[in-house]
Amino acid sequence: MAMRFLATAGVLLSPLLAAAAPSAKRGLIFIPNSTTLQDNSIWVQTGSDLTWYYNYGNLPSSDYASIPQSRFEFVPMMWGVGPNPSQDFAFHDSVINLINSGTNITHVMSFNEPDAPSSWGGSDVTPHNAALAWIANFIPLQQRGIKVGAPACTGSPSGLDWLHQFFGNCTQLIGRDCPYDFVSLHWYDNFDGLKAHISDYTAAFPGKKLWVTEYAYANQPLAATQQFFNTSASYMDGLSNLERYSYFGAFRSNVSNVGPNATFLNNAGRLTDIGSLYLGGGLTGVLPTSNS
Repeated sequence: MAMRFLATAGVLLSPLLAAAAPSAKRGLIFIPNSTTLQDNSIWVQTGSDLTWYYNYGNLPSSDYASIPQSRFEFVPMMWGVGPNPSQDFAFHDSVINLINSGTNITHVMSFNEPDAPSSWGGSDVTPHNAALAWIANFIPLQQRGIKVGAPACTGSPSGLDWLHQFFGNCTQLIGRDCPYDFVSLHWYDNFDGLKAHISDYTAAFPGKKLWVTEYAYANQPLAATQQFFNTSASYMDGLSNLERYSYFGAFRSNVSNVGPNATFLNNAGRLTDIGSLYLGGGLTGVLPTSNS
């Protein structure tokens, strides 16, 4: 089903998106939970437009392990770096094991918010250690034809600074330009900021594909959150250099750390308007903070 846009009473929002085909760019950030396991099947229900997912880990989630990669592609991630980065090949080996077992891995992602401390949810990795881990794990995977994604930094100005240091360290260590195929980025503020952030990355990494692997308008009123969703999805679908995106909201509103209005599910596990539209459905009228 094609993605539609929200129409909230009293707020002038974008018109309905008229595209007939689903957006192959749209993916799932799967956050495992042990209390509402029934929610996990929502993202792959009949009619869902989602084509790929990641779970911040290197192995497919058991809920989706039986789904063919051609239908719902798992993208492994090396979330952080251990104490011996140049000698730790565990991520590389796990990807090779997946391939050898018949899983068609075509893309991999690296280090989640390495420029942020662990207390903020970042992997807190120095550019030098990240470069050592990159050389040990990602360059060999790229040599096998797998597309490798540069680290996903925060939306702060320090993110781009960190990336430039990372690429500088990597280039110095291997004696040539550090190889990569796409760059991931995160954003949690308004649409104008997202647009500017994407523009900054486009200028910083010319000719490279971009993935927005976390985004939302965090802790905002419902109307502003919905308008951001409308505008950002339409904008990213229209960018030729933006290859994929994944909205941070695949959970219930009562466990959200980005505010209740940004979520795909209400407190009872029903799809909100944003959640349904992201999957390619229609408006549900379900308020994020409702309990039934």
